[in-house]
Amino acid sequence: MRDGSRTNTTTIEFSLLGLLVDHPMHAYDLHKELSKPTGLGLIWSVKQAKLYAIAGDLESRGLLSSETDQRGNRPARRVFHLTEQGKAAFRAWLSSPANWKDMRLDFLAKLYFARASEATVRELLRSERQVCDARLERLRGQLRDTEEVGFDAQVLNYRIALIEATITWMDACGAKLLPEGNGH
Repeated sequence: MRDGSRTNTTTIEFSLLGLLVDHPMHAYDLHKELSKPTGLGLIWSVKQAKLYAIAGDLESRGLLSSETDQRGNRPARRVFHLTEQGKAAFRAWLSSPANWKDMRLDFLAKLYFARASEATVRELLRSERQVCDARLERLRGQLRDTEEVGFDAQVLNYRIALIEATITWMDACGAKLLPEGNGH
């Protein structure tokens, strides 16, 4: 993970950036936020040592900066700040549709942060719906071109059902999160 050539940023890394958008935080406070039984804590958990490694990696890539906070007799703690490069990376991630394979983590994390703005929630739901609709159409086309009862058809039917369920959930989510109802 400490490979300086690495450019892929994971959902949890973007989430750490998102937690720092409004104000700097100690790594321990970041861990506490991710350990709650609500919010991002419902999406995944991360061990404190792993979080420190992720923050260090983000810092080495210029997305975070840190300083040591030494107060009184307490041990020194690192305070992380989001850099301009980190802010730009976070905004770009938040405004891009999730990869279908990462939907369970990526979309839910984006939705967590998007809640700060009705327009962002609306745009996120709209763009994800477009991705789902396009994927659904491709899978239905594949299904038309395959045997009706074979294994391939069953796999395609399963994937179609997952996308249809996701679309139904997104519509319900939009109805709950957006004042006038639908999210697309």
